[in-house]
Amino acid sequence: MSTTLTHPSPKKTSGAPALRRGVRLAGAKTTRTGYVSYWVHGPGGKGSLADFTPSKLIEVLRVGLPFLELDALRNSLAVSMEELVPMLGISKATLHRRKAAGRLGPAESDRVVRYARLMGKAVEVMESEENARQWLASPQFGLGGAVPLEYAETEAGAREVEDLLGRIENAVYS
Repeated sequence: MSTTLTHPSPKKTSGAPALRRGVRLAGAKTTRTGYVSYWVHGPGGKGSLADFTPSKLIEVLRVGLPFLELDALRNSLAVSMEELVPMLGISKATLHRRKAAGRLGPAESDRVVRYARLMGKAVEVMESEENARQWLASPQFGLGGAVPLEYAETEAGAREVEDLLGRIENAVYS
């Protein structure tokens, strides 16, 4: 999945931060993906690491990710939208409003990035997207038999999943 750099039109002055790498302000056409792709696949394409600093991410999350980032996460995790949105705490009505607006809210955007980070770490540890998807969707002994995707519905749960992946990566018995 390649990512294309896009730059907001200089005419747009909404007061929101100018965003690059597929993340543009409302009303602007958005390319494939940006932040989800960055977290899942790592830096690549024409974007620089400066586009993905913590301060830049916070700016982006305050504005809200483009709706296409939710779709990119769904594709990355290979789950249906009906399975994904409850994990993100998004109701069907809110999903339709966000789709019509073309942008997620800040809290929803934060949860999308949370799952993208987990997918990226799982890909790194499991060495392929398919292995990562399978691991994230299967009960794990190190989580007391919980399924990582479900466990990560809270930030505390996501940290536990990240910790377990770290233990697996470092061959620590879990």
